[in-house]
Amino acid sequence: MQTIYYDLRDTKGQQKEIEDKISAAAKILREGGLVGIPTETVYGLGADGTNPAAVRRIFEVKGRPQDNPLILHVTGAQWLPRYCADIPPVAYTLARKFWPGPLTMVLKRQPTVPDETTAGLDTVGVRCPNHPVTLAIIREAGMAIAAPSANTSGRPSCTSAQDVLEDVGGRIDMIIDGGSCAVGVESTVLDLTQEPPRLLRPGGLPVEDIERLIGHIDVDRAVAASLRPDERPGAPGMKYRHYAPRAPVTVVTGSPTNSARKIAERAGPGSGVICFDEYAHLFTQQVVRTLGPCSDKQIQAQRVFEALRSFDSCEVEEIFAQCPDNRGLGLAIGNRLKKAAGFHVINADSQRIILGVTGGTGAGKSSALQAIRELGGSVIDCDAVYHQVLNGSEEFKNAINVRFPGVFTADGQLDRKKLGQEVFAKRDRLDQLNAIVSRFLLPELEAMVEAAEGLCALDAINLFESGLDRLCDRTVAVTAPTELRVKRIMARDHITEQYARLRLNAQKQDEYYRGKCDCELNNATESPEEFRRDAYLFFERLVEAVQEEKRHG
Repeated sequence: MQTIYYDLRDTKGQQKEIEDKISAAAKILREGGLVGIPTETVYGLGADGTNPAAVRRIFEVKGRPQDNPLILHVTGAQWLPRYCADIPPVAYTLARKFWPGPLTMVLKRQPTVPDETTAGLDTVGVRCPNHPVTLAIIREAGMAIAAPSANTSGRPSCTSAQDVLEDVGGRIDMIIDGGSCAVGVESTVLDLTQEPPRLLRPGGLPVEDIERLIGHIDVDRAVAASLRPDERPGAPGMKYRHYAPRAPVTVVTGSPTNSARKIAERAGPGSGVICFDEYAHLFTQQVVRTLGPCSDKQIQAQRVFEALRSFDSCEVEEIFAQCPDNRGLGLAIGNRLKKAAGFHVINADSQRIILGVTGGTGAGKSSALQAIRELGGSVIDCDAVYHQVLNGSEEFKNAINVRFPGVFTADGQLDRKKLGQEVFAKRDRLDQLNAIVSRFLLPELEAMVEAAEGLCALDAINLFESGLDRLCDRTVAVTAPTELRVKRIMARDHITEQYARLRLNAQKQDEYYRGKCDCELNNATESPEEFRRDAYLFFERLVEAVQEEKRHG
C-alpha cells in the first residue's frame, strides 16, 4: 500500500488546500481507512470508531493486543450522549474546563460503540484533542475517531509525522503532518464510572489540576506496576510493556544530583543515557539524549518519547534514564519511562532505609518482598542466611543437636520436617530453637544491615524475638485470612491440610504481629501478582514517608 503524506505545515495560508486535504482524510475515514493524525499529545492512528472492520485494522497494523481498549476522539461535550450512557454531571464540568485538551474520560458506553473499540468492556474512553487539523477532520467525517498512538505496539509513541511514517508507513492510507506535538505524552485517563474517580493513566493533564476542580482522585495500581496476565485493562497503556526501545532500560529515581551520580557509577562506555541537561557533561563516553532542564517538565514531556525512540538507531546494550519527581507532569513522564523499563527502577537517594517485614507463613511475604525489589531495594532473607551460617558452623549445629537430638541426618544435613515436628508441637520448644538461632544469626545479620545501601528489607518471621526490629526504620506485618493461608501453604509446600493447620497453629497469630509492628499490609487477594501490585504502592508510600522524616530530622 502507498501511504499518502500530506504536510499541512507549509500551506502558507492556502485555506482551500488545507480544506481539500482535510476532506480527503475524512473521506478515507468514512470509507473504513486508516489515517495518521496529529494531536497535542502524540500522533494517533485514526479510524471510524463505530466501524468494527476499521477498528480491527488498527489492531492489525499496530500489532496491538485485542484486550487493549481504544479512545474515541470527538469535537466537544455535545458529542458525549452519542457514544456514552449515564453521563455524570462531573463529566461536563471537566469538559468545560479541560476540553479541548489532554483529558480522556471513561464513561459507560452506548450500544453504538462496538466491542472492537472497547475490547469488550461496557465503558469507553472519550476525549477532545486540542489540534485544529484533527478537530476539523472529525467534524468533516461526522463520526468519533478511534485513535491510539500511531506507533507499532510496544514501541515509544510517535510525536512527529516522520515517526508515524517510520512505524506504519506503507500499511495505512494517509498521514497528516501537523507539526510536532506540543504536549508530548498521551492524555490523562480518568475513570468516572467509580466514586471517587480513578486515575487509570497519568498524562498531559496533571492530576493536581483535576483535583483542584473536583476533589480527591484515587490512583489505580497500574500507574505504579504492571497488570497480571489475566487482568483486563480499563484504558490504553495499563497492561502491556509500552514505550520500549530495543535495549533494556533502567530508570533511576531520586534527587537529580543523586540519580545522575548513580547512573555515572553504573553506565559503561557505549551505554545509553537519558538525562537532564545539567548533567550531560558527566557522560562523555556514553550515548546521551537530554530531556531538558531539571525544572522544565513541559520540555521533558515533549522529549521523552523522542529520546527513547532515538536509541533504536544506536548500538547500545543498555539505557539508563533519569526520572523527574511525581509532581505535575512528572507523574506521566515517570510512568512512561518506568513502563519502558518494565518497572525496573533504582532509587538513588542516599538515605539507607531498613524495613523489617514479618508475618506468618502463607501470608504473602514473598510477593511483598518482590515489590520491594521492583522499587530498587534489596532483601536480606534471614532464613537463607540461617542455613548459610548453619552449614558453616559446627558449633551452631551442635547447639541445635544437643537441644533437639536426632534432627540431623547421618551426613550432617538438617531434617527440616523432623525439626518442624519437634518445635511446632509445643510453644516452649519453638522458643528454645529461636533462642539458639538468634545467638548465632544476629551478629551476621547486623553486619549485613550495616553494609546495606538504599532501601533494604529484612525478611524475618522472628523479627522481634531476635531483636532485629531495633535495626529497622519501620516494621511491617504481612497478614492474611487463615483459610487463605492454609490453601496457599498446601499448594506451595505440597502438604496435607492437617499439617498446614499444625504449622499455622504453632506460629504466632496475626494479632501478635499487628500489635508489634508499625504498620500492617493485609493480603486478601486471590493471586500473588495482584498482591504484589498492592504491596508496591504500599511500600512506595512508606518509603516516601520515611525519606521525608529523615530529611526533616
